Amino acid sequence: MKKPTRKIINDPVHGFITINHPLIFKIIEHPYFQRLRRIKQMAMASLVYPGAVHTRLHHALGAYHLMCNAVSELKDKKIAITPEEDLAVKCAILLHDIGHGPFSHALEHMLVQGVHHEDLSLQIMQALNQEFDGQLDLAIEIFTGKYHKPFLHQLISGQLDMDRMDYLSRDSFFTGVSEGVIGYGRILKMLSVHEDQLVIEEKGIHSVEKFLIARRQMYWQVYLHKTVLAAEKMMVKILQRARFLYDNKDELVAVHAPLDYFFLDFKGVMDRDSLDRFCKLDDGDIESAIKKWSTHPDPVLGTLSTSLLNRKLFKCQLQGHSFEDHFIQEKKDKARKRYQLTEADLDYFVFTGEAANTTYQVGDENILLMSKDGTVQEISHVENALIQGALSMPVKKFYICYPKK
Repeated sequence: MKKPTRKIINDPVHGFITINHPLIFKIIEHPYFQRLRRIKQMAMASLVYPGAVHTRLHHALGAYHLMCNAVSELKDKKIAITPEEDLAVKCAILLHDIGHGPFSHALEHMLVQGVHHEDLSLQIMQALNQEFDGQLDLAIEIFTGKYHKPFLHQLISGQLDMDRMDYLSRDSFFTGVSEGVIGYGRILKMLSVHEDQLVIEEKGIHSVEKFLIARRQMYWQVYLHKTVLAAEKMMVKILQRARFLYDNKDELVAVHAPLDYFFLDFKGVMDRDSLDRFCKLDDGDIESAIKKWSTHPDPVLGTLSTSLLNRKLFKCQLQGHSFEDHFIQEKKDKARKRYQLTEADLDYFVFTGEAANTTYQVGDENILLMSKDGTVQEISHVENALIQGALSMPVKKFYICYPKK
């Protein structure tokens, strides 16, 4: 059967996405990439925003589409991008999230302890590169920031990268939260390059400000919504308890799937065998395990799993300062009495932490603004720029989760 040379995908956010290169087809068709269909982009957010069930595959394709547009705009401005660089940067953005595990950021480090998803993405890209006879060499060089044209890496990972532009637009669309809507089309039109650094033309400053405001609002209204936070932390506690039971040789906790390997046998070294096992994990494995664990005789694992399964979520309070010890103790006393808990088990039911977000960190991946005369300055130095004030200030909130009533 003859392979297609051109294909269009109808995306609800961006419209038609064109696939027109054999290597892009090979990546999309690979089982490692297809796994992203089974990983939700926003983890537990669908418990608050029922429409937020889009996947990492949707996002990867959307980011690829925006990269196609960005490269086209830069070429129109006579920025030197070779055909090889064009293809490589598109491959890199397509694979930028390939290392995400089940439920993405919510379970970061819980299954593969001590390994960041970006490191896993790189390892998976290197494994694919072996299969593809070195066709991803340049994509990996750009992805890791080692290529001599930094702006190509900045399109993948930077303050105005295609990753952020897609996930803000996509997450806003699927949650119905209009605060996340951004004018990415205008930002793409305003992109340029100065001394191999990505810059934004001066007349695009207000679109960038709106982009940064949308990002902050989406964090506090969606990504760090108190109920989403409670659900994700409950899932973390479930896996912590499961790991405790695995470590104590509880045979009833085993699920007879790749998940067992990462609780029992994984030694912290991601070799090719471990990588293959990791690439068999997706949200379904965790959901299936939680279903099984909901009937486990261990009262902590059973109670937490049943509660999450039936959306009987903990209450989560957020505030600008840490919680008083007596308040925490009061919640622990109530939980101990209600669930007949030992002191050692209380931390599974009443726990505190911090949630933080800085919209624009001055000095870290700066946004460079280019004026009409060709001079370039960091955006927070521009007079009257919103970034001078509120947007560069970190926001930290303290949370406490505990059973309702």
